[in-house]
Amino acid sequence: MTKRIAIIGPESTGKSELCQHLARIYNTEWVPEFARFYLDRLDRDYEQHDLVEIAKGQMVWEDDKAEDANEYLFCDTNLIVMKVWSDHKYGVTDQWIIDELKRRTYDYYLLANIDLIWRPDPQREHPKLRKHFFDIYEGYLKKHNLPYGLVSGIEDKRVACAKDLLDSFFSA
Repeated sequence: MTKRIAIIGPESTGKSELCQHLARIYNTEWVPEFARFYLDRLDRDYEQHDLVEIAKGQMVWEDDKAEDANEYLFCDTNLIVMKVWSDHKYGVTDQWIIDELKRRTYDYYLLANIDLIWRPDPQREHPKLRKHFFDIYEGYLKKHNLPYGLVSGIEDKRVACAKDLLDSFFSA
């Protein structure tokens, strides 16, 4: 059975690159961040209802990639990120996201540390709030007793850290 690994964390913490590297190492699939695809095609500012569409698209992509994955499926973000973002921006999360968050399970989480420099990007909004969001993500993982490891380091060291966390967790 394929193990689903969610890679979460604040903006500009190397999640997409980490997913790609890990997928190559383990010869498997990874799920890109649907929000980028969706927002690149949106001709207006996003609104709260768009977050539900983004969440649904992310889950469709995830399920599609799971069919071709080997031992692991690396997911660049998941519904925890959608909930945190919605709560921050709108003060509430749509019930669909909440329900789906309860239903979906992941075998392990990699929490990306904020030890990388901020890279500006038109879709990134909060360079000064990375610690704030990091604390929220880590608090959520702890509150819900979800298995996770903290990924730190730059470039190859970051990838090696993630690989060590996975190998250690799944060999136990």
